[in-house]
Amino acid sequence: MPTPTGPVPVTGRARRVLQDDPRPRFFTSAIDGAPRWAVGALTAAQAAALSLLTLAVPAVAVFVATSADPANADVAWTRAVAVATHLWLLAHGVPAVLDGAVVSVVPLGLTLLALFTCYASARRSGLATRVGAIASVGAYGLLAGVVGLVSGADALGALRAVLGGLLVAVPGIGAGLLRRPEAPSWRALVAPLTERLTAPVVVGLRAGLLAVAGALTAAALLTTLWVLAGYATVVDVVRGLSLDAIGGVVLGLAELAFVPNLVVWALAWVAGPGFAVGAGTRFSPGEVVAGPLPALPLLGALPDVQGGVALTAPALLLGVGALAGLAVHRWLASVRARDVLVAVGVAAVTVGVLVALLVEAASGAAGPGRMAQVGAQPLLVGLLAAAGCGLGAAVAAVPADAAVRAAVGAAVRERRERRRVGRVRAED
Repeated sequence: MPTPTGPVPVTGRARRVLQDDPRPRFFTSAIDGAPRWAVGALTAAQAAALSLLTLAVPAVAVFVATSADPANADVAWTRAVAVATHLWLLAHGVPAVLDGAVVSVVPLGLTLLALFTCYASARRSGLATRVGAIASVGAYGLLAGVVGLVSGADALGALRAVLGGLLVAVPGIGAGLLRRPEAPSWRALVAPLTERLTAPVVVGLRAGLLAVAGALTAAALLTTLWVLAGYATVVDVVRGLSLDAIGGVVLGLAELAFVPNLVVWALAWVAGPGFAVGAGTRFSPGEVVAGPLPALPLLGALPDVQGGVALTAPALLLGVGALAGLAVHRWLASVRARDVLVAVGVAAVTVGVLVALLVEAASGAAGPGRMAQVGAQPLLVGLLAAAGCGLGAAVAAVPADAAVRAAVGAAVRERRERRRVGRVRAED
């Protein structure tokens, strides 16, 4: 009888499997084994340091490259670090004072950079637990406050730095932690919240986020058209500055930091009120009042069209709202006729709040004098964006809703029945 080969089952006792293969380390953290709160704090420190160094290293490099200029003989290299630190704080909502001028408009490009470093650090080194997430977000906010205090900010400025750091860390670190292998799915994470909300409210929130994304996409496309239309002006401004290679690179990077601001201004233009670049100026579909502007190539892309076809720009919000309305119709299983109305209303409010916050961040003071007024009116733009998207969503979602059609049909039949009964009584 041949002797059996292979593993021999063991009965009557527990079996232990030993494995010598090393644990895969692709998604694991370099600080595994540390306490959860420590992992979170180190993740936040890594994110803050990465975004700050991304600004400080080029600033110091530019200082070194231009140190031979006699005009920079009395300028220390720490000045470059200070400028980079103020820009980093400005990206987190802390106004900066540069050469006596207050700058409060947030460079949204640098804010997106901070968001990305938070995301990348959390995905690489974070720990997707409640303690780890709270520690990461809290530590990032505290680090932003510390940087503010070290850079000379007062108590109010440090508080703004903490709040700005929290606003950046929550979406950035949160998104990064959700990409960790041990993280729960987004649906499971928000289940405790969505279970307490009604279905129309949840669908309305989703549709509102979709509408904001669509509106920003349309604004980005419009900004691209502005840049193409003003290309000749942009080139003339660049040539007039007569920059060397280093100056051109610095100016280009600085302009990239404010490109997202221009996209938000384009959204304000689409909504109708438009925006200003300096006191007394206005760029809107119905009116263009331009004044003296700084010699910046990006400003050469500002629109110069008014009236005519430009007056139809708010129709873009109606189209975006219609897409959100179709999403409401697809996602919502209405039980009552008012369900779709609630969903559309929540979507409109979501659009208004988010657009107003974006416009608020993209507006403020960009320098002394006339440049103390840059951007748009947050409340007005938010209200008009909510109205446009809400109207478009209502037109697309309400007539197509089965519960609404059933309610309307029942009301029509009831009215006809009343008329018939009234005629019969009149004949009698």
